[in-house]
Amino acid sequence: MRSKGFTLLELMVVLAIAATMMTLVPPMISSALPGAQLKATSRQLAAGLRLARNRALIQREPASLVLDLAKRRYQVTGLGRSHTIPEGIEVNLLTADSELLGEQQGGIRFFPEGGSTGGRITLSNGKRAFAVDVDWLTGKVRIFEVEPDT
Repeated sequence: MRSKGFTLLELMVVLAIAATMMTLVPPMISSALPGAQLKATSRQLAAGLRLARNRALIQREPASLVLDLAKRRYQVTGLGRSHTIPEGIEVNLLTADSELLGEQQGGIRFFPEGGSTGGRITLSNGKRAFAVDVDWLTGKVRIFEVEPDT
């Protein structure tokens, strides 16, 4: 009569499969993280722009999101908290000349009527890129994927 259990050969096969999986899976996961980080940063930036627009509408006075490219930080005016853009993400700002605060600093302003100065913030990690656009007429903020600059 045969006893219930696993043979040494079966255990060795399972261990070999587990070892193979442990060497193959981590590189797959780590290669997916930069893309997820890029998209999350784009969403956070869009949320900051929407917050600035909402502040302008509710408080009935202009509000801006100011971006400092050198320090890799942005914040909504009137709020003390600033947010950091992770290393490895390239940031470009396209905005109205009136909103430039220097060579490495600028913003996008929202007005109480709902409009804005408009602009685009592009975030890229070399492989993927996302644009966060602000429509000047409506102040609407949207995110979409664009071709990365090579």
